[in-house]
Amino acid sequence: MTAADTFAKRKTLRERWQRLRQGEQNPAGHQNMLLLIQLRWLAVLGQVSTIAFVVLVFDLHLPLPHMLEVLSCLIAFNIASHLRWHERRIATNAELFLALLVDVAVLTFQLYLSGGITNPFAFLYLMQIILSAVLLKPWSSWAIVGVTMVCLAGLALFSEPLALPPDHNAGLLSLYVEGTLICFLLNAGLMVFFITRISSNLRAGDALLADLRQRAAEEDHIVRMGLLASGAAHELGTPLATVSVILGDWKRMPEISQRQDMLDDIAEMEAQLQRCKSIVSGVLLSAGQARGESSIKTTLNTFLDSVAEDWRKTRPVEVFQYRNLIEQDVPVAFDSAIKQMLGNVLDNAFEVSPHWLALEVRREGDLLLMEVTDQGPGFPEWMINQIGKPYQSTKGKPGRGLGLFFVVNVARKLGGRVWASHRSGGGACVTLELPLSAISLENPPEAVPGSVAPDFPTGA
Repeated sequence: MTAADTFAKRKTLRERWQRLRQGEQNPAGHQNMLLLIQLRWLAVLGQVSTIAFVVLVFDLHLPLPHMLEVLSCLIAFNIASHLRWHERRIATNAELFLALLVDVAVLTFQLYLSGGITNPFAFLYLMQIILSAVLLKPWSSWAIVGVTMVCLAGLALFSEPLALPPDHNAGLLSLYVEGTLICFLLNAGLMVFFITRISSNLRAGDALLADLRQRAAEEDHIVRMGLLASGAAHELGTPLATVSVILGDWKRMPEISQRQDMLDDIAEMEAQLQRCKSIVSGVLLSAGQARGESSIKTTLNTFLDSVAEDWRKTRPVEVFQYRNLIEQDVPVAFDSAIKQMLGNVLDNAFEVSPHWLALEVRREGDLLLMEVTDQGPGFPEWMINQIGKPYQSTKGKPGRGLGLFFVVNVARKLGGRVWASHRSGGGACVTLELPLSAISLENPPEAVPGSVAPDFPTGA
């Protein structure tokens, strides 16, 4: 990972977090817009019912043609809103503000045609103000307050009179008192119902932002660790290559080539040198540089079988049950990142269950599932939901817990996910889910039988 790549990664993370803080990717705005659409349909139903009731029951004379025209405009606007927000998933503060302004305008026109401020339903302005306080930014909420004040003042000066009988002393039998009570019930019921749902949407949005912020912090942590690790690995690559050349020269020297004991020592040194090269390659892989550098064409079954066989040969596990349930083989690129990721999970399971271990791989549609099960003590409840967080470990040693952290982040970068669960008979089960598109090849390889894992690069 070069310094330019690191800085570009950090810049991307910062820009992504800024967009999240500004609400550009917050789904709560979209959910709240859908709630406003539902509320508007209730307003349409309520207006139709109220107009029909006062005309047919109380025989009040209203300008029905004009009121129905306003109602038709509201219906058309709501249909257009439904079509727009059915396709678009992001609603900004300005769009919510415009939607509330339309609702205020429709309510103002209807009140103008039905008595103005003397209409008991003028208190419905309070619902618009409360909704704006919950949904909008402060400046937008105060703007709604100012608009409603202007509308009320205008209705007090200009409005069509509503011929109500002077029965204010009739108590509950007064039409104005009854209208006020109905308006109060509408305000109270709708505000409790919708504000409760809006608050739930906002909490869900805050939880999503917190999760994305945590993921961004973890990715930045990986970038920092990768920069340090790759720098050290590259520095080690050159002396390792030099030692390898010197050992090769020594083997050809007459005074050494004729002594078997010295040749044995050089062979052991070369084996340890190769091990160092593999460790350096693993460090580079964790830093995100080895992916694609050590990939060859093979098939999915050949790849998984070779990974399982290589792991079995290098670990003293007593019983290792490997089940490959993939019937339809596909061409893939042998990927060291996936090999290391799966090996990491197997190593963790081997530490707690050295006597028995199982690996099952299968396909579900376009997904590759790899399940590692053991007979160990399992994960504690608090850790089931902490899988993949750095330094979350049950081993009780400082600095542990980075293995699954890398596994989860590699899977996430490949478009997959990792989760853990308890086995019914005891032990734990860790499942890795990856899309096949992450390793599949567009064109089948010409010859894949017998493909094996290549040598790791030296990292030089």
